[in-house]
Amino acid sequence: MEKQLVTAPGYETGLDDRVWSPGIKVGPWLFVSGVVGVDLEKGGTVGLSGGGPMTPPSIDPEAQWRQCLTNLRAMVEAAGGTMNDYVRADVHVTDMRYYYEYQWIRKEFFEPPYPVCTAIAVRGLVHPNWILEIDATAYIEG
Repeated sequence: MEKQLVTAPGYETGLDDRVWSPGIKVGPWLFVSGVVGVDLEKGGTVGLSGGGPMTPPSIDPEAQWRQCLTNLRAMVEAAGGTMNDYVRADVHVTDMRYYYEYQWIRKEFFEPPYPVCTAIAVRGLVHPNWILEIDATAYIEG
């Protein structure tokens, strides 16, 4: 079976020119690499305010969750599917307190039956301003 690269607007060059594939479609299956709270069209991490040379910025987890889910939507739509095609959406958060917002924001993007989900607390992500990441799998019929 042939693998097909899937990208969405802004993903064409990757994040900081990393060597990776944003998504791979094999038959009806779409495998999406971890997406984060980066606005791919405007550039930059969302939900940051303040901070300075010696002080980290304040981070809005709600803004990052919404951007992650918006990026997931862009990926599944680029592959010809919808958010209802996701069957798995695992989350990685740097602090489980941030998981609270996901419980209600998730309902704005997904409909029942919701994708299965494993929530994992991690020590850190690739960039220090990223506090959450979602990797997902979709089954797109047709």
